[in-house]
Amino acid sequence: MRTKFTVHHNEHVSSRSFEEVVRVFESAVGSVEDIGLEALSASTKSAEEFESQVKSRESTSSFMRFFTADHGVWMARVGLNAKARMYTIGNPLIARTMLEHDIAAGLNVPVRLMIYEDPASRTTRLTYDLPSSLMSGLKNEKVTAAAKKLDAKLIALGVHATGVQA
Repeated sequence: MRTKFTVHHNEHVSSRSFEEVVRVFESAVGSVEDIGLEALSASTKSAEEFESQVKSRESTSSFMRFFTADHGVWMARVGLNAKARMYTIGNPLIARTMLEHDIAAGLNVPVRLMIYEDPASRTTRLTYDLPSSLMSGLKNEKVTAAAKKLDAKLIALGVHATGVQA
């Protein structure tokens, strides 16, 4: 089966430096990179304890980092100069609001976003695809409603980190 749908791509173009956008972004996003979500889950004995552990890892945005790929580091090894980081962020408590209606929503949560410096325009860009548009192919109103709440949180994080709307 093959489905076509439209993806809405957001890009916040900021005059803030790459380092500033990364600093503000990372301070607003908690992390489970040190332990991993699976180990965090395994260390809890109940739903309440799991929720408490997740909440302790959130930051002001309600998100946490699961994975960071610093493309600039490896690109330097092949002779390219770039400032670019891709993040996988999310929150299992937010993901649950979609996955409980359709497990296939798990393809698009957690979400990915990228922060990079555009040397031509001397701007920093924070970019991502809106989760509700990625999940529109599921044709599930409950998933879409929950994903739109996730969209709003992601947009707010982008505005916070860059100081500009998409």
